[in-house]
Amino acid sequence: MEVSRPNLHRRLKGGSKSRRPRRRADEASILQKIYDIVLKHATYGYRRVTAFLKRLLGTKINHKRVYRLMKENNLLLFKPRRNPNRTHNGKVATLASNMRWCTDAFRIQCYNGEHLEVAFVLDCHDREVIHWECSSQGVGSDMVCRLMLGAIEARFQDGKLPHSIQWLSDNGPGYVAQKSVSFGKALGLEICTTPPYSPQSNGMAEAFVKTFKRDYVGINDLRCAVEVTDCLPQWFEYYNKYAPHKALKMMSPREYLESRRTS
Repeated sequence: MEVSRPNLHRRLKGGSKSRRPRRRADEASILQKIYDIVLKHATYGYRRVTAFLKRLLGTKINHKRVYRLMKENNLLLFKPRRNPNRTHNGKVATLASNMRWCTDAFRIQCYNGEHLEVAFVLDCHDREVIHWECSSQGVGSDMVCRLMLGAIEARFQDGKLPHSIQWLSDNGPGYVAQKSVSFGKALGLEICTTPPYSPQSNGMAEAFVKTFKRDYVGINDLRCAVEVTDCLPQWFEYYNKYAPHKALKMMSPREYLESRRTS
């Protein structure tokens, strides 16, 4: 009959009590803290809200409990559909820091018609934005060279690479220019480019662009290029210092690096 014998036995004995979540006395205060976090970070899901709650409370809190509270109060994010055709079997992440750096650029369009081109370097292990550059003239070879040099100086005190590091980028004109490639090789970088029409091969940088536009650019005032340029250092610093990352066990890049130094 394809009926579970234990289930049928429980029904004949009078059924079982329905399982309901336990309501604790501190849920009102926790819900208020969730509201405060969501008001400040409207694009954060329940996982990242849980990470912020742990910092505020100083104790562990179950993410399922946070999910239930956010669901009951309509605070969950809309879950977009994923494209099943965009699959990628490669692995961009590395096992340690300073093995591969990925880089990309994106545009910020301001309300008055001005725009900014922002280029960044991201470590493929600890996810820290090592260095970034912005310009209103586009991403050229000069900007990419400054990006390479700034990243090396930010990670190494003497400004020299102790070993070769992969430099992963797409095939943008500024990245594949002869000047950029020659300069990178002279610094000790191993220049790597993604296959044509394969943005998923640089998926970590692409994911960061999506996160940065959603969490910072999309919810702030983009009145003019001058004001956005003044805000960019704060946005990048906040991402490095406070933004929890799933791949880092819900720690920020700086927290993860600090935990690696002390362990």
